[in-house]
Amino acid sequence: MSNIKIKTALISVFHKDGIDPICKKLHELGVEILSTGGTQRHIEALGIPVTPVENLTDYPSILDGRVKTLHPKIFGGILARREADHQAQLEQYKIPEIDLVMVDLYPFEKTVASTNDESTIIEKIDIGGISLIRAAAKNYKDVVIVPSQSEYDVILELLESKDGGTDLEDRKKLARRAFAVSSNYDVAIHEYFNRDFDEPVFKKSFDQGRPLRYGENPHQSAKFYGNLEDMFEQLHGKALSYNNLVDVDAGVAFMREFKDEEPTFIVIKHTNACGVATRTNIYDAWKAALACDNVSAFGGILVANRSIDKKTAEDINSMFYEILIAPDFDADALEVLQSKKTRRLLKIRDFEVQEKSFRSLLNGVIEQDSDMTIETPSEFESITERKPSSSEEADLAYALKCVKHVKSNTIVLVKDRQMIGMGCGQTSRVDACRQAIEKAGSFGFDLGGAVMASDAFFPFPDCVELSHKAGITAVVQPGGSMNDHLSVDYCNENGLAMVKTGVRHFRH
Repeated sequence: MSNIKIKTALISVFHKDGIDPICKKLHELGVEILSTGGTQRHIEALGIPVTPVENLTDYPSILDGRVKTLHPKIFGGILARREADHQAQLEQYKIPEIDLVMVDLYPFEKTVASTNDESTIIEKIDIGGISLIRAAAKNYKDVVIVPSQSEYDVILELLESKDGGTDLEDRKKLARRAFAVSSNYDVAIHEYFNRDFDEPVFKKSFDQGRPLRYGENPHQSAKFYGNLEDMFEQLHGKALSYNNLVDVDAGVAFMREFKDEEPTFIVIKHTNACGVATRTNIYDAWKAALACDNVSAFGGILVANRSIDKKTAEDINSMFYEILIAPDFDADALEVLQSKKTRRLLKIRDFEVQEKSFRSLLNGVIEQDSDMTIETPSEFESITERKPSSSEEADLAYALKCVKHVKSNTIVLVKDRQMIGMGCGQTSRVDACRQAIEKAGSFGFDLGGAVMASDAFFPFPDCVELSHKAGITAVVQPGGSMNDHLSVDYCNENGLAMVKTGVRHFRH
């Protein structure tokens, strides 16, 4: 049968918001409603008659509510095909057909996010609900499944537009959605249990995908899977694009290093930072970050670790940028920035980074721990005769935070908490060094007394020699080359300070 009239509905939901008009419409259509527990009481309070599931099964809700609907008279009514052999068995065992199942599962993911109490979390693993969803979805040819609160509007529209009937296409669409809900739920539970075991099984599931206008290029389609609202409140501007999201991700990860520092501004372009600076106020930090490379900053992503004031907003508003991210915006600053219709303004809730990162490649996926490590001066090992001064040491630590977030091979030059030169994505480290020095010079920076950070070791002393001739006085690098001594010897011969960390920060 293609078009089926709903005669009996089973409703058992966690979220009651939104079910009132559905229940009223079902009652108006003469549909018998079966229910349990809190849902039953909610529907009865609407003045709508409800048949308790216990009346059908002859069993009460037992084991603190863990067993309510798990019974042949429930699952038989859902799983029976509307064919002669199954109909005969239903009649034999006095099992009524159930044409509509409406379920909203216990909020497992929200519970995990809100508590560490294991017993509370375990009780939010829905058993009856998930079983009802799977059974009704399996029998979509005869049964309508409403698997979550997200589909309440869908079933209400069907009830109103089709006078209590559904066709096969309606039921199949809802069944597809049901299995998306159940698979997402199971993955969330697996991830919780896998925290303690780190089983080498890759499972990720996102409840809804958000279509994007296109991917990296207009001929590529794209979707985003995730919940941006958990991280940002978008205060202004059009929807984020694929490239915007990639750059925003880079900017958030970068600013995580500085979120608790003094006012800091970062300018991101094509996932690399072209400007980074820390000052005593956010306006000065912005001006110093822009000065690092005001050419590349055009059309970039701007990230601040402090609220944006009106003075800073007015200066930012004079240039073209794609997105501005900050913990907050003063009201008068927001008024200034909202004058440009397309510019996106994101109020970030926190600069947090997921502990695991992954990407697709070849015919699979690679997963790794996110690089959450950063070495502090107390962990530096001085390997030259001259030790860095306190100011050099502070800038070396600053440079290390920057070099970690720039694409390899990379060299970063820092002076007075400002990234004044950067070479990134080069096939040789010496090319990255030359690029950083040339870039600093092209924007008028004096490298005298500046420091240098490298994301990996120096196989030869060429980078140290180039930087020394440009005015660099101190260097930080992970060490580990067979030829480490060549760079150390050069530093000793020319009065440079060098420290090593023992930790490489490649970024591919």
